Amino acid sequence: MILLVVYFSTWLLIPWILLKRSVHPSASVAWIMAVIFIPFLGPLLCALIGVTRWERRTPQKQLASAIIDSLTPDVQDEFLAPEPEMGAWSSLGRMTTELVGAKVTAGNKIQILPDTKRSAKLIEQIVDEAQEWVHVEFYIWNRDKFGTRLRDLLVSKAKQGVEVRLLYDGIGSMWINREFLKPLRAAGVSTAPFNPGHRLTSLLTLNLRNHRKLVISDGRVGLTGGMNIGDEYIRPTVGYGHWRDTQIRLSGPAVLQFQKVFARDWYYATGEALTDAKYYPRPTTPGDVPAAVVADGPDDEVDAFYTMFVAAIGMARERVTLATPYFVPPEGLAVALEAAAWRGVRVRMIVANRGNFLWTLKAGQSYYQSLLQAGVEIYEYQRGIYHAKTLTIDGKWSMVGTPNCDFRSFVLNFEIAVSMFDEDAAKQLEDEFESDLKYAQRIDWEAWRARRRTTKLHERFWRLFAPLF
Repeated sequence: MILLVVYFSTWLLIPWILLKRSVHPSASVAWIMAVIFIPFLGPLLCALIGVTRWERRTPQKQLASAIIDSLTPDVQDEFLAPEPEMGAWSSLGRMTTELVGAKVTAGNKIQILPDTKRSAKLIEQIVDEAQEWVHVEFYIWNRDKFGTRLRDLLVSKAKQGVEVRLLYDGIGSMWINREFLKPLRAAGVSTAPFNPGHRLTSLLTLNLRNHRKLVISDGRVGLTGGMNIGDEYIRPTVGYGHWRDTQIRLSGPAVLQFQKVFARDWYYATGEALTDAKYYPRPTTPGDVPAAVVADGPDDEVDAFYTMFVAAIGMARERVTLATPYFVPPEGLAVALEAAAWRGVRVRMIVANRGNFLWTLKAGQSYYQSLLQAGVEIYEYQRGIYHAKTLTIDGKWSMVGTPNCDFRSFVLNFEIAVSMFDEDAAKQLEDEFESDLKYAQRIDWEAWRARRRTTKLHERFWRLFAPLF
């Protein structure tokens, strides 16, 4: 009798599930079914990983953000990119401002890096050249050769008198232990895990991870992209093979937007407000690229990346190139890609052929049939791990960063990317896309339609859980 009462009391979760906002309405159905038909375990999982929003110390966060924002608005306004420079894409610039508060600034210089070995060296170079401070934030930081070498470089910079802060995700970097951090702390480096998950207060947001990758030096230069810190990213390994990723180095006014993102994350993790003016130096204008930094997370009211992806694809008139390792899109994004193809836009995608999670790959493949029928060209990368996360539209606008095309990146993770209104940047990304096609296999529509029923069933089964990944 007691068990029955407890079981029916778990149904009280159903109104909470229905009131949750989700880009995947089927997620609500999935969680309700789990609560009803998987007694006790279903409600427990719903409480632990069904949360899609949180409030990050709201009053304190707003105060810290207001102070941080007060340091830079005039500087940002001074370097605003004129709308004529963005052409027909100026509406995306306005959207960026409305969604995340980041204005498109002119005078930026970018360097796109498709080679992870070069990216690793550049990360070390950015850290090594820091004169006053360096801020580092990563989802995964491994205790291997590369991870140890970069740690020791941070230690060396701290001993030279440079302020060093390291923020890492508490789950993604779970193998970082006290012994590994000891040299950093002994040298005066400030370290902190983001939402570690071992505290009781963190359990309800255990599924909400900080997937950002950031390196910022002196407010002058910053780097982001898909690459984490580990040996597998820079040399072929038995488990992963060749690792293909894309990073972007940024200098100019938009670097201050990188710093503001780090400052907010750091405040959440430590309570320290980085409001000193030295963290927001007056920018230089080393280039001519209009760019903005887009940052999104489950503490925001609007799912910025999902909204921007759908809007940008809807604006396409000639071509769309999308690179993503994980493709398990909300229905709206899949429809946007199909609609673009039906309109005559050439839509091409490179996705991973293998990865850490087989069920994610299978769920993604369940979307292929309707995409292929609409005329979308789908290529699966064969050389190794495909981890690049880029989008280009009509050779005019592009984005490079950390979000995948899946529910987790659009709703559950803290992500970051650089939005660029520049033909040269788009062309370089399109050229890299063409190079990747040499190692990718195109999915044939007729062959895909003729695959076995059991294979289709397998894919469709995992698609049911797509909103929960």
